[in-house]
Formats: sequence, structure tokens, C-alpha cells
Amino acid sequence: MKTITRQKDRGELEGLLRGLDRLFILGCGTCATMCRTGGREQVLEMADWLRGQHRIVTGWTVVPTACDEMTWEFLKQHRQAVDAAQALLIMACAFGVQTAASWSGKLVVPALDTLFIGKEEGLGRYSEVCRQCGQCVLGDTGGVCPVTACHKGILNGPCGGMKDGRCEVDPEKECAWVLIWRRLEQLGRLELFRKYHPPKDHQVVVRPGQVTVELT
Repeated sequence: MKTITRQKDRGELEGLLRGLDRLFILGCGTCATMCRTGGREQVLEMADWLRGQHRIVTGWTVVPTACDEMTWEFLKQHRQAVDAAQALLIMACAFGVQTAASWSGKLVVPALDTLFIGKEEGLGRYSEVCRQCGQCVLGDTGGVCPVTACHKGILNGPCGGMKDGRCEVDPEKECAWVLIWRRLEQLGRLELFRKYHPPKDHQVVVRPGQVTVELT
């Protein structure tokens, strides 16, 4: 699974960069490269755009994984260029932005919007697979997540708008609960389809999330 991102609108980015004339660009060699939002090619395109805005690009790098603590080692390799910049323009997920901020001591500007955790289904096509809700029901649904597969996130489906096995919101898409029925039928566990799931407790994961694991 990868963190799926998209590039911010250039108009919004111009607003975020107002008053900043010297920038260092940091891209990500993992998720953002896969999404074609922060790999080497996109970083170079961004550098050209910034120069066209009469800004100075003091340097750039694409770290293997921007959300990894090793980001600091790569920033140290570009210390002079980083120090010369007023801010770091981060072409990575929100985690990568926060990691760079904690290690660099510089103002950071996100160039991307973080959308969801997902998987690649085809060239340039990504699907959300987990919303990290903290109450996983995959054991009752044959491994098909109704929270992400259903446009309405219905836990006891299908809804009344389903027609001929198709989703009311997106008729091109099969209803998530039809997929769940088929999977449970294949597994010989259709009794699970009748199991009632109470409304989700959206406080089950305290925000901001933090978990301590007891090590023995």
C-alpha cells in the first residue's frame, strides 16, 4: 500500500509561496514517485516552474522515502543549499512534510495534497483500500472493506439505491455489498452477511493517534 497524493493547484501554491524567493525542493522516491507527483521528473518540472516565477531554486533532491527518519541524512548532504533557502518545498505526503520540518528547522511548504492510503490497480489508477478507522470489519466481509469500497461507507448494506448490482452514486461501479455477498458465497460464509454492525465509534482512535505497545 502507498500514500496517494496529487499536486496542489498552481494558484494555491503561488499563495503558499508568497514572499518566498529562494526554495529548496525535496521529492520522494517511493509513494510520490509512483503517483508521479514528486519523483525526479516532477521535481525538475517544479524547479523550471519556480524559475519561471522568478524564484531561485537553491537545490533539490529526491530522497528514497521522505517519511523516513533517514531524510535527515540526505538533507545534511545538501546542507549549504538548504541553508540558502527560505523554505523547503516538499513534494511528498503530509508525513514527509512533517519529517522534513522536524529535521531541517526550516519553513516547509507542501506541494502536494495527501488523499488516502491505496494501491495501484493499473497505470496511473489508484484505489483507496484503508481509511484507518480503527474498527476493522474485514473478517465479517470476506476481506472487502465496506468503509472504502462503498461510496456511502455503509456497514450493513446494500442501500436502497442499489440497482442491478450497481452503485447508486457511481452506476459504473459494482455495489460493494454485492462484492461482499459474492465473496462470502464463495467462502461458504453467507451467514456473516446477516451480521449486524453497529455504527462506527469515530472516537475509537483518539486524535491525534498515539499507541504504546508493551514490549516483553
